[in-house]
Amino acid sequence: MKKFVIVILCFQFGIAFSQEEHLEEAANEAKRFVATGNDVLTQEGDFPRAEGEYRKAIAKNPIDPTAKYNLGNAYYNSQKYDEATQRYTEVAKVETATKSERHRAFHNQGNTFMEQKKYKEAVEAYKNALRNNPKDDETRYNLALAKKMLEEEQKKNDQNQDDQNKDQDQDKKQDNQDQKEGDDQKEKKGDDGDQKEDQKEGDDKKDQGDQGDDKEDKKDGDDQKDEKGDPKDDKKDKGQDQKDEQGEPKEPQGQQPQQAQGQLSPQQVKSLLEAMNNEEKKVQDKINAKKAQGQKIKTDKDW
Repeated sequence: MKKFVIVILCFQFGIAFSQEEHLEEAANEAKRFVATGNDVLTQEGDFPRAEGEYRKAIAKNPIDPTAKYNLGNAYYNSQKYDEATQRYTEVAKVETATKSERHRAFHNQGNTFMEQKKYKEAVEAYKNALRNNPKDDETRYNLALAKKMLEEEQKKNDQNQDDQNKDQDQDKKQDNQDQKEGDDQKEKKGDDGDQKEDQKEGDDKKDQGDQGDDKEDKKDGDDQKDEKGDPKDDKKDKGQDQKDEQGEPKEPQGQQPQQAQGQLSPQQVKSLLEAMNNEEKKVQDKINAKKAQGQKIKTDKDW
């Protein structure tokens, strides 16, 4: 029974030894890939081939931060900043990475953010680098520079926002002014329209008044016609009205009677009759006087 246990323990020890040997071999192979990538990149400048060697090293030994860090540097030098940031982040997450390795990863990550003008992210990266190595003056200087750039960016953004607000206020004022001018124009047009409407109504009323006068004049003319359609004899009617109860013409009140052309007025007729009567009376008086003397005289009338 004891012999069986010893055999099992020896078997398990052999498996562990075999795994460690395999891991060590993989780590050594990964180191060779990294070295090849470094030589190709620095001596030949062949980035695509160097990238391939680093990827092989990561595949052989994922827990080794060296290949990831070197690949991040390769991306950074090729201005592939997003890929570089990703590799630096992977280095910081590796459990086996030392503080020194994390410090370098965060420091280079801060530089990557600075190149992209992501100053807020750069500040955080430099702070993480100083947490792993507080004595690094270069990281401290980069942190101060990142803060200054972030402050200037915020001021610039605030100024742009103020300018934008001013432009919006100016546009709003201009819109209000345009609206006011438009309302004034509409009001003016409305007043002009009302004046034109009032003038039109006045003209219509005037025309109606003129038509009414014409109708009135026409009515007066129609009234002056008799039943047969002939003009009435105003003088005859007026003459009848102007006679008093004794058949004598009435005296006009404040006006002279109208006299038709070729006719005598009632006053002239009256005067003429009185003159004739007076002459006849004189003749008669003469005749009577002659008779009284016994002489005959010839009677001739003067009219």
